[in-house]
Amino acid sequence: MGILMFFLTVTTARSQETDSSLNDIEFTEIKPDSGVRDSITATIVSPAKQSADVAGPDKNLLKKEEKQGLTGIFIAGFIGGLAALLMPCIFPMLPLTVSFFTKGSQTKGKAVSRAMFYGLSIIVIYVVLGLLVTVLFGPDALNSLSTNGIFNFLFFILLLIFAISFLGAFEITLPSSWVNKMDANSDKGGLAGLFFMAGTLALVSFSCTGPIIGTLLVQAATSGALLGPAVGMFGFSFALAIPFALFALFPSWLSALPKSGGWLNSVKVVLGFLELALAMKFLSNVDLAYHWNWFDREVFLVLWIVIFGLMGLYLLGKLKFSHDSPVNFISVPRLLIAIVVLSFTVYMIPGLWGAPLKSVSAFLPPQATQDFDLYTATLTGGSSGHTIKHEEGPHKYSDIFHAPLNLNVFFDYEEGVAYAKKVKKPVLLDFTGHACVNCREMEANVWSVKEIFSKLNNDYVIIQLYVDDKTELMENEKFKSKFSGRDVKTLGNKWSDFQASRFNSNSQPFYVLLGHDEQLLSPPTGAVKAGEYLEFLDSGLKTFNK
Repeated sequence: MGILMFFLTVTTARSQETDSSLNDIEFTEIKPDSGVRDSITATIVSPAKQSADVAGPDKNLLKKEEKQGLTGIFIAGFIGGLAALLMPCIFPMLPLTVSFFTKGSQTKGKAVSRAMFYGLSIIVIYVVLGLLVTVLFGPDALNSLSTNGIFNFLFFILLLIFAISFLGAFEITLPSSWVNKMDANSDKGGLAGLFFMAGTLALVSFSCTGPIIGTLLVQAATSGALLGPAVGMFGFSFALAIPFALFALFPSWLSALPKSGGWLNSVKVVLGFLELALAMKFLSNVDLAYHWNWFDREVFLVLWIVIFGLMGLYLLGKLKFSHDSPVNFISVPRLLIAIVVLSFTVYMIPGLWGAPLKSVSAFLPPQATQDFDLYTATLTGGSSGHTIKHEEGPHKYSDIFHAPLNLNVFFDYEEGVAYAKKVKKPVLLDFTGHACVNCREMEANVWSVKEIFSKLNNDYVIIQLYVDDKTELMENEKFKSKFSGRDVKTLGNKWSDFQASRFNSNSQPFYVLLGHDEQLLSPPTGAVKAGEYLEFLDSGLKTFNK
């Protein structure tokens, strides 16, 4: 349950694809003195043509991504709610609360209706909490959280505190006056009393559910989806409320529940390890965006290997905390979970020598940050030719960005387009981001496919534009956006501005195929499977060759 909760929570970021910040990154209508050619804007011949070539396909893409994003957030919230049920603060309360409904009502029907209202009250309380996050931060701020370095670092600290709390160092509790006041109101009769009972449950169980809720809200907020926090809280509270209604409807099921005991604390500790692993991802985002180079791929992997290795030892009873109950024997479920965790730990070890680890590549820093990589070189040997080298020396910004899979990648639009015209090849424009999970997954799992790698290496000129990079522009390159009226100060601002003003999009990854006239060769696409991506590249080549 804990493992599923971790990966599905992180998948929130995968579903929404680290949308570029609308608050931290400004948009503009590109002008000649902004450092980007006037020919970029000149390619938009008319509003009708722009709508036909760009806006139409991209609107459909954005709708699809938004739908997938909210679905992922709901699933993550639901799994988090199921995990919360196994917390020591909630599980023992389940039979007590249900018994109150069944014994305090004259008829079974009344007991069920009261239990369902109780469950509905739980949902309302948590959904309101999610809406408050949206109201307090605002939609623009929610978008900016995904790539803002300060927020990502604060999230790292927050999740680190949650992890330490779950491991037993301390408990995060709300003021006792709040709990007492809510509990006093719950003594009232009628529906109001039931609502305050639900509120009391939320407050009393906060020491267990707080870290789960906090992690969920962080993931939902950084997704950029306006309703993300509310949808996440709906999924969480829905999973939390279901058992109360079901056990009120079928009280005999209570006898089948396992007895409370030390195993509940073990669940809490396992979630603490998972929170700790998730915190590393936020620290990695900050490191990449600001080019600190502290958190390379092998450093990240070493930390994960140690964290999951210690989790496996804990599950086997070889590692104990002061508040743990003695483990006299290992149950079969606990042994099976330990096998999964330790197998995953061993799976990650070859990554220290450059193994792609495709199943988790989306969460790791880019392969290019690996200091000792035995894998990437084999791609060139297995392709139809050697990696192309630029005749005119290093590319612009190549000192701060790394080309994936040793491909010949440009990081400046002007330079890349000029080279494409020189070698008479079409352009693959890749709007990407340091914090973009699906971008890393595409590079590791799709671009590495032999046929796709060959086309990227031999048939296209690749231009990668990082929309969340924090590198300051030169003073003569900074400008005020006509598109949004905001100042464009960083490299990420510049390319995010270009993506929004030219292609009406602010999501990553976003792939665009252009000819030498800088017009679209085929509709842009986002993250897709290898077969679809190969068709995308083939369609662009077919149009270009005409």
